[in-house]
Amino acid sequence: MLDGQTRRSYVYWRKYIAPLIVLEFVSGDGSEERDKTPWKGKFWIYEQVIRPPFYGIYEVKKATVEVYEFIGGQYQLLAANERGHYPIAPMGVELGIWQGEYQNVELPWLRWWDLQGNLLLTGDERAEQERQRADQESQRAEQERQRAERLAAQLRS
Repeated sequence: MLDGQTRRSYVYWRKYIAPLIVLEFVSGDGSEERDKTPWKGKFWIYEQVIRPPFYGIYEVKKATVEVYEFIGGQYQLLAANERGHYPIAPMGVELGIWQGEYQNVELPWLRWWDLQGNLLLTGDERAEQERQRADQESQRAEQERQRAERLAAQLRS
């Protein structure tokens, strides 16, 4: 919070610690996020001043993501693994594109997976999965109750 307002961006001069990963969501043609102009360009500022270990550029219109790792004083473009994901080893996750519906919108979404390639669910997805599991358990319990009643009726007859 800053003066009662929620800040949606990282403020380096307030934190003094570089984040582990920066993800830029492209709103134009991507040139702003790739600008290496000294003291002005986003790419240059991240690479030369803030220096987060990972820098990602996500273009939703193209359904692409580029991930760079800070190695030897500069960013190196990472190659995707066999799943098309980018491992972020210090976090124990992979970053990639997932095509699907989220919050009633069908898009190519930027998502996280574990290092075995299992999609990490959002809170809403976990809640839905738990609701489905509870419904199945309730149905099994009802079927078991009905079976017990039939068995009791057979024994009575």
